[in-house]
Amino acid sequence: QVQLVGSGGGLVQAGGSLRLSCAASGRSLSSYVMGWFRRAPGKEREFVAAINWSGPWTYYAESVKGRFTISRDDVKNTVYLQMNNLKLEDTAVYYCAARRGGSSNAGHDYAYWGQGTQVTVSP
Repeated sequence: QVQLVGSGGGLVQAGGSLRLSCAASGRSLSSYVMGWFRRAPGKEREFVAAINWSGPWTYYAESVKGRFTISRDDVKNTVYLQMNNLKLEDTAVYYCAARRGGSSNAGHDYAYWGQGTQVTVSP
């Protein structure tokens, strides 16, 4: 079982930055992949980024590549999403998620979800 607590959302102007955090607890997190997803108003949930605990690989959606960075702190069992040069279209509720196994950008592959944190980008 994995418990996830997301935080760090807020209101920011376009071009600004925010850092989201996802604190994870549970056993054997080294076998898990951690992902960030988002759901904008009136839209489907979409994949943002993923990282694995046991190796250095990361994986990004094209829409955020070069602007967002996913990272992890093994001591704190926390995954971060650094979001720079935010755009209006980044406004959404952001969710962290965890799955056992390999990389995936499909939400249905993730068994554990945090509660979501709102990110609002203003003009």
